[in-house]
Amino acid sequence: MTEEIVSPSGASDSATTHSLGKPAVLSLNAADDVLIALRPIAKGERVYDGIVVQDDVPAGHKIARRALVKGEEIKRYNSLIGAASADIRAGEHIHLHNLEMLDFTRDYSFCSEVRPTPVATETRMFEGIVRDDGRIATRNYIGVISSVNCSATVVRMIADHFRGRLYNYPNVDGVVPLTHKRGCGLDAKVEGIKALRRCIAGYAAHPNFAQIIIVGLGCEVGDLSAVLGGASGEALVIQQSGGTAATVRAGIERVEAALEQANKVRRVPVPVSELKVALQCGGSDGYSGVSVNAALGVAVDLLVAQGATAILSETTECYGAEHVLTRRAISKEVGEKLVARVKWWEEFASRNGMVINNNPSPGNKAGGLTTIIEKSLGSIAKGGTTNLMAVYDYAEPVTEHGLVFMDAPAFDPVGATAQVAGGATVMCFTTGRGSAFGCKPTPSLKLASNSDLFRRMPDDMDVNCGTILDGEETVEAAGARIFEHIIQTASGKRTRSERLGYGNEEFAPWDMGAML
Repeated sequence: MTEEIVSPSGASDSATTHSLGKPAVLSLNAADDVLIALRPIAKGERVYDGIVVQDDVPAGHKIARRALVKGEEIKRYNSLIGAASADIRAGEHIHLHNLEMLDFTRDYSFCSEVRPTPVATETRMFEGIVRDDGRIATRNYIGVISSVNCSATVVRMIADHFRGRLYNYPNVDGVVPLTHKRGCGLDAKVEGIKALRRCIAGYAAHPNFAQIIIVGLGCEVGDLSAVLGGASGEALVIQQSGGTAATVRAGIERVEAALEQANKVRRVPVPVSELKVALQCGGSDGYSGVSVNAALGVAVDLLVAQGATAILSETTECYGAEHVLTRRAISKEVGEKLVARVKWWEEFASRNGMVINNNPSPGNKAGGLTTIIEKSLGSIAKGGTTNLMAVYDYAEPVTEHGLVFMDAPAFDPVGATAQVAGGATVMCFTTGRGSAFGCKPTPSLKLASNSDLFRRMPDDMDVNCGTILDGEETVEAAGARIFEHIIQTASGKRTRSERLGYGNEEFAPWDMGAML
């Protein structure tokens, strides 16, 4: 039998269904050369348009929609994803064995697709926390931050003292230790040190912290005032405070002094325009770009219409598809800044004997993604369809409203750290294979691309977007549902990762090593 299913592009296509009723394949665009398997498909099975499948094809993988000759370009999302490395029959499995990366010239067409930004007819509110200086928070933590790895143990000792002891402070979400493995041994002018300082300064100034205490050893590169970057907070130096035990006691006293005031906060209605939402993905699969990322893009458009900010990132997972963003850049200067960051990454990879042009992880490949362009097109879908308003360097403070881009590696903790340092107060994290993650002080919503994952990891996933693939929900409906989850999370509803206790270990400033 056949049934009509709606593809994420909005087109309606016929797909053969399994006896259980679930469609067998998804056709994203009539111009595509591939179909996407929505479940494992056996060799000899007849699917879309009478195509007979030539191989056993795993769920999420690609099937040739027509015969292709070696060297011929292959499209998905109506965009180039590579070329055939061998002759391919209609119905054949397309993956690493017969699809290869293809160098091509991108047409950046700066600003050619800029459109008026939509404006919502109704102003939506969330229950937020307004700090004395006017900053808007979604959580209420106290942070203890190490300036250098040498003070990390002291930071953990201070925070550990308060584990299970905050019952008299119900409005305080916790005491968060933020440690790392760096802070010394490099020249202060090295970009990695600058990035570390931007991260620490951004976290110190983050509205989700009622108070921060930064702990240093005393002989590391740079002083604590420089690391704080002008943010308010208290500093402790182990070598000046009497050593480890004395510094721990002093840190505990400072946290105790801050708890009473921090507990006085109350949530009040605040416009959604005050939100800064980070967009991340990890453990992607062949469904991510067509279900969860597409749905998150709809939610981003709704946020932007409210005047909020959405922070897209992961430069190496936009590679090969950056022209989609340059065409929506609000100015040529913004578009050229994005291209400049991409060129930097090409040079950076080359200097380290690596390549940037085919970077899916083993998990991505197992899930059906073959080339970086294919992954990038699906990744960019998280950013929705509105104009690109600004491009920021790693961990820079984000001040612009609307869709913006922040340069960062695709490794989730490193990229998320930059977005939080930039001021993100909610994070939406999409995954297809399952990713365990949290990013205190910012709550992280985990969005599943498929229903099997949602059922398999129920304690980790907040939102199921597999409903799109199951034919139960449109992309637009799922996006509207994500938008409501964002508002609820910003209003204090705890995410799955928060309930599990994630977030203390994911502070990961970029060390500028060869990380793609």
